[in-house]
Formats: sequence, C-alpha cells, structure tokens
Amino acid sequence: MRGYEVLGLLLLLGLEAVSATSLHSKPGSSLIIPSWDIQSSAKVGNDLQALSRTGVDASSWHHINTSRCTLTGCLLQAGVYREEDWFYSENLKSVDASQFHLPWIYRNEFDLDLNPEKHYFLQTNGITSKGDIFINGKQVASNLTQAGAYAGHKYDVSGILAKRNALVVRVYPTDYNYDFALGFVDWNPYPPDNGTGVWRDIELKQTGPVALDTLRVITETDLPSNNPTAQVTLKTTARNLESHEVTFEMNGKVTSECGQSYTWNQTVTLGALQSTELVLSTTLKNPKIWWPRQWGKQPLYTSQLSVSVKDELSDAVNTTFGVRKVTSKVNSHNDTLFYVNGLPFQVLGGGYSADMFLRWDSEKFAKQAQLTFDLGGNTIRLEGKNEHPELYEMADKLGLMVLAGWECCDKWEAWSYNEDLAVKSEWVDKDYVIANASVKHEISMQQNHPSMLGFLVGSDYWPNDRAAEIYYTAFKESGWQIPVIASASKRSYPEILGPSGMKMDGPYDWVPPNYWYDVEPSEDRLGAAFGFGSELGSGVGTPEISSLKKFLSKADMDDLWKKPNKGLYHMSTNVSSFYDRKIYNDALWERYGAPTSLEDYLEKAQMMDYEATRSQFESVSAFWSKERPATGLIYWMLNNAWPSLHWNLFDYYLHPAGSYFGAKVGSRLEHVAYDYLKKAVYLINHSIDKNGPRTISVDVVDKNGKSLYSTTKTVETESNTSRNVLDLSAHLKSITDVVFLRITLAAADNKSILSRNVYWIAKDLDVLDWEDSDWFFTPVTKYANYASLNKLPSAKVTVSTRASKGKEQGSTVTLENKSSVPAVFIALNLVNKDGQDVLPAFWSDNYVTLWPHEKLELHVDGKGAAAAEVKGKNIEATRVPI
Repeated sequence: MRGYEVLGLLLLLGLEAVSATSLHSKPGSSLIIPSWDIQSSAKVGNDLQALSRTGVDASSWHHINTSRCTLTGCLLQAGVYREEDWFYSENLKSVDASQFHLPWIYRNEFDLDLNPEKHYFLQTNGITSKGDIFINGKQVASNLTQAGAYAGHKYDVSGILAKRNALVVRVYPTDYNYDFALGFVDWNPYPPDNGTGVWRDIELKQTGPVALDTLRVITETDLPSNNPTAQVTLKTTARNLESHEVTFEMNGKVTSECGQSYTWNQTVTLGALQSTELVLSTTLKNPKIWWPRQWGKQPLYTSQLSVSVKDELSDAVNTTFGVRKVTSKVNSHNDTLFYVNGLPFQVLGGGYSADMFLRWDSEKFAKQAQLTFDLGGNTIRLEGKNEHPELYEMADKLGLMVLAGWECCDKWEAWSYNEDLAVKSEWVDKDYVIANASVKHEISMQQNHPSMLGFLVGSDYWPNDRAAEIYYTAFKESGWQIPVIASASKRSYPEILGPSGMKMDGPYDWVPPNYWYDVEPSEDRLGAAFGFGSELGSGVGTPEISSLKKFLSKADMDDLWKKPNKGLYHMSTNVSSFYDRKIYNDALWERYGAPTSLEDYLEKAQMMDYEATRSQFESVSAFWSKERPATGLIYWMLNNAWPSLHWNLFDYYLHPAGSYFGAKVGSRLEHVAYDYLKKAVYLINHSIDKNGPRTISVDVVDKNGKSLYSTTKTVETESNTSRNVLDLSAHLKSITDVVFLRITLAAADNKSILSRNVYWIAKDLDVLDWEDSDWFFTPVTKYANYASLNKLPSAKVTVSTRASKGKEQGSTVTLENKSSVPAVFIALNLVNKDGQDVLPAFWSDNYVTLWPHEKLELHVDGKGAAAAEVKGKNIEATRVPI
C-alpha cells in the first residue's frame, strides 16, 4: 500500500465532535463538548457560580471552534496569534507569558433533551494541570480532585443538568516542577502557558438505571501456531444507580471484519446501589491474527456489551481489538527482548513528540506514521506524550507498535534518589492519589489496542515502591496483558516490577559511524549496538534550506556556518548541553572541511546526518543475531514539537532529509550493511517469511571512477536473522584516500534489487576516546578525513521522468550518470507548480551516489508534484518537470 493510499485510510478514522446544536442524548451515548469560549480570570473574575449560569454575556471572550485545546492552542486556533510568527527566529521569546500566570476560564452553553428518569455523567480525560468544574451554578469538582494531566474522572451530574446548561472549567497555571503535566524538558522551548488547559475532550454520558464502565477485552491465544485459537473475554463493571433492586439483560457481541459474529446474553440482578463485574467469554477458532505492519495484516474485531432494563437500553460500551500476543523477557545480558505473536521482535523506532501546544492533528499524524513506515520503523515511543485515542486507533489500523508511558525530568520523577532535578518536589500523599487516577485512565484508553507494545512507568528513573505498588495493582486489576516496564534505564528498579532491561547511556549528540559497531567490552561501550537502547542517537536532523527559510532569519542561517559554536534558539533550551552545535560542527569542520557557504554547510551536514543514522540503524539490524543481540533502538527523536535544527528523522514540516534517508537505507526489510570496524558485510532479514538464495555484489571505486575491487557472492538468507557473510578488510586496508563502496542485494535471479547501499570510506576511521565518554557523547581524538570530497571531478547526470506503471501511483525518476566518475550524493526534492515543497514526498531512495555510467530508477509519490529538483556534490543542479 503506497503512502497516500494509507493516508486516505487513516483520515477516515478521525472522530468528530458533536456540534453545539446536536446534544441530543440517549442511554449509552457519549457527547463531546464541541467548543469553548475562553477568557482570563483577570478579565472575567473567579465567581464560578455566576459564570456557570446560563445567559452570561461571552461576546468579549475568545470563541474556540474545537473541543480540546491548551490555552495557547486555543488562542492560535482563534487567530489571536499565528504559529508562523511564534516559530520564526526567536519570536517566541517575546510572547507575554505572564498572561498565563493566573487561572483562565473555559465555558460552554449547551441545550439538552433532559430526561429526569435518566442518569448523566461528566467525563474528563485530561485537564492541565488542575481545574475546578461548575455546571449551572453548582460545583462538580474542585482542583483537589481534578488534578493531573492524565487523571480522567467521571462525575455524576444527574441532579444538576437542565434543558439549557452552562459548563465552566477554571484551569490553573502549570508548573512542570510541581504538577503532573506534559513537559518538554530540553526538547524545545516551553510553550508560554506550559500546556495549561482542557487538552483532551470532556464528554457527557447518559445512562438508564444501570451504568457500565469501560469495556475491557482480554485475549488468550496459543501463538505461535499454525492453527491458532483465541479465548476472548469481555469485562466491565455494572453499577446499579437506583436505591432499589434492578434486574437487567446483558448482551455481548464480537464481530469480525468479514461480518462473522459471536453473541451472548445473560440475566443479572443487582441490589440497591450495588456493583458487579460482568464477564462474557467465547472461543474464536482460526481467528484472524493482528500483526505489526512489516509482518502481516491488521484485522480488527469489534466488541459490544449492552445492558437493558425492561427491554429498554440502559447503557452500552464498545471497542475494537485485535487478536495478538505481546510479551517480553529480560535475557541473560539484562537486556529486554520483545516478542509479538511468539516471534522475537526487534524494535526499530523513534521518540515521538506531540505538538508544542498539544494540538492533535489526525492528518498530520497519519503522514508521520506513514513516514515512519517508509523509513523502515515499526515502533514509536511516547515519553509522557500519550496523546489521544485517535493515535492508538490509527496505530491499530496500520500496525504501528506503541511504547507509551510517563516522562522524565520533572514532577513525574521527583523521587528522593533522583539527583538530576534542579527543583525537586518530592511526592506527598495527594500525588499518589493523582498517580493512581492517571494510570487507571491511561489503562482504560490504551488497553484494548493491539498496537500497544508496552507501558513504561518511569523514564530516566524508576518509581519508588509506593508508586510502583499503585501502578502494579492498577495494571493487574484491569487484566492488562502486555509488558509493564519500570523505566527506560538500568539505574535500578522496584522489586515488584523487576529490571527494565533497557539502557539509557546516550549518545544524544554526534558520534561517528564506527561508534555503533564498537561493542566490546560492552560495559564500556554505552550506546553501541547491543541490548535495547530506549533513547539514543547522533543528535542529527538538519533541515534542508527550504524548511530553514520558514523559521530562520538570514542572520540565523548565517550563524549556522559563520558562528559554529553559537547557542541557537532552535536547538535545545539555553540551559541544555545541546544548546549549540559545537560537537557536531567540530566533526563537520574536521571531517569534511570548513564550509564556504550556507549551501556548502548544509550539503556537508546532510552527508553527516545520512552516515550517522544509517550506521546506527544498520548496526542494530546487523547485530540482531549476535551472542548479545541488539534487541532494539528508539532513535532520539522521530519528530519535533516545533521547527528544530536537530533530533529528528524528518523535520517539523514533514520534509525528509539526510537523517531520514540514512535511516531508511539502514532499516530495509532485506538488506546488506557494512561494519566500519571489522570491514565486514552483514546480511540482514527483518521478515518472517522470506528465505532462500540471494546474490550480494560488492564494488569499490575511487573518486576518479577507477575500479579497485569487485565481487559477487551467493548466500542463503533466513527470516528474522542477521549474519556476517563477507570480509572486505583485505581489499580496503591499503586505500590511501576516500573510496566509494557499493553493496547490493538481489533476489536469486538478479533481476529484483532488494537493497542498494553506497558508502564513502576514508583511509582511517574516526578514533573514539571511550574512557572519556559522557552521558551524551563520546569524544573523538582523531577524525576521519573526507576533505578530498571537496575536489571531486565533475560528473554529468541526465534526469528523466515518467508516470509510474501499473498499480503504483506517482512518478518514476531516472538518473543516468554519463561520466566515467562517480556522481556523488544526489539529492532530489519534489516541488509543486509554485516551487514549494511537496510535503510529504515518499521517495524509494534519495541522496544517492551513482557509479560511472550507472542508471538508477527512483519512484516518488507526492500530491501536487510539478517538478523534481536535483542537486549533488559534483553535478550541476537542475529541475525537471514531473
């Protein structure tokens, strides 16, 4: 399925908020409060009794046509501010943050077809950091109860509602040091409001005399098996809301995508105000199995449970689920290894960031998800950015695995043993109550989703014993079936949860390609390719100039190459170790030579980024089957919350560049990779069903196109494994200058190229000073020398395009090197008729190097494409129509 086909599928999943005129409630229905008027308490006061009466003049308030938004998100949506202005240069510094240092009021008036014989509940799902809630002049909740960004609560408002209603929520300023919120640490500047507001939907639900809690689906399956079965159990809690005994009919139903149904019914009697757990079970024979996308399809089942009293519907709950099995173990090396449907699953993923202002955009996430798959990723990690139900629904449909959990570096990890916090507000009794409500809410939102791979109840630090007990109990009582992990590091762990098996030893800044292959002795090699790296990377992700112009001034762009050690606002915060690009730029200057212009700097940066991410993903893939395997990596990061100069695999505008295509090459389903350290070739197979003979071709040429070595070898590939298949050390040991190494992997008939991979290899490797390693990088004492790439002989490349044939959408771009020398690092960019980037564009490959007289076909898919821009290290830039 090509990129835009998938996007179309995903966009069908968007949940629609009910409009203000359609709050016509019926038993079992949940209605989303569709819009808000907001205003500062400095202007409208704090008399919530009065403000929550109908008829208040809100003409001077900000009118927000969305169901959920932080204060800044609301004001941006209303047009009070413009994202483009805030993101440009250092403009965000000038925003008056003091306006958010006191409470703000969210208000909505709605009409309701009120039935006095029914029961009504107000469900919150996320208010940051805390709030007071009033309806029709009466208090529903105080900020002592409604506290914590993830602490969803259900409030009985049956005796408060009328035909015309006014709902008011007063939100309090958020402080990341003292409140359970969604912070960004040093990823980017803090939003001016610190994320304060009604950031998730508030819902109104009606029931009859019996109400149901969230529906939980428990699946037990005997995978792996050729003839699997699945035991499916529906669970929920039923509550009698009446002061007398009630008898009700319970009905359950599970339906497959092809329409096959399984039904149950049962009669239950509950005493006055009593509760009971409802349990319905059935066995599915030959169920449709849900797989991660790289391994198979994603069939989903729908389930429903309803209760009726005297033949009248009282309440109903429903959900989708998939039949799959996710487990993990900590192996003998103290490394976590995940299994999906009984098969070892190597995690290749990235750290996902929510939007800086916590604005959810289904269309943008659909594109981010497809970019993740296109580059070979299979997992995203949500460090404290657990987003909205739509994310998990989309992940289920696509087969994208999700590692959810809490964030680091603030109130969430304010433990006595955490010495990394500048301000430490250690937990007190009320904090444990908030944590309990938070984890229970997130469990109810995430539990049924087959895309869930695990939940981390800590990031940099593990929860203390009291918190761990709360988390453990909540997961156990819910019937949670996937791994619960103490933290993303190996610092320590609570006994009740056991060791995490995940390392968090960096790097976060630039390291050379050979870093990842240098795995011995492992106790000194930090982030190298062994074990499970929960967040690590070379700190790269430099946007191309078309993106830079959207958020940097000319002076800002000049600073990139004229002031290489300067702190930059679009890097990390000014107290962060990553505020400047010094480590990165030192390497660029030493390895590739001092830049002569911004364009020269960016070209060299893309080469740096490409080789950095390729080697990281390749090394982990290559070492999947070693004695101490590389069980997974989460690249730091996948994307950015705002336009950033680093830490991404595609930029804020969804423009993929060097870091993206390096990772894409390094993560191919079937692949051949070069080990810089041993000068060896690894055969990699991420599939579970592709086996048999393959042909590997290796060619080495110098910068003048002279052939230095060439060979082919037939090998057998085995699914879900990797191995060393070829030693090139004898053929590369005598090189005196930069050479180019091309490795291709072909099917047995040599007609189908499965992977094509070109390296530029220096005479000597970068020399790492492992003994002086820090948590964020390992110093280099001597750099590889690529300076001769600045004096390449010119190559002539012709470019032609045609519409793709058959079922493929998009275009085929053919590059042909007419020269006797390599054409190096050819970058292609898709633009529309106005010359603006087509975003996103899905290229089969990019930043490619052509052998003398080589012809290469690339496929590209992008809506509105009019032309392809082509440039390279030693070719003349051109533009050809699509």
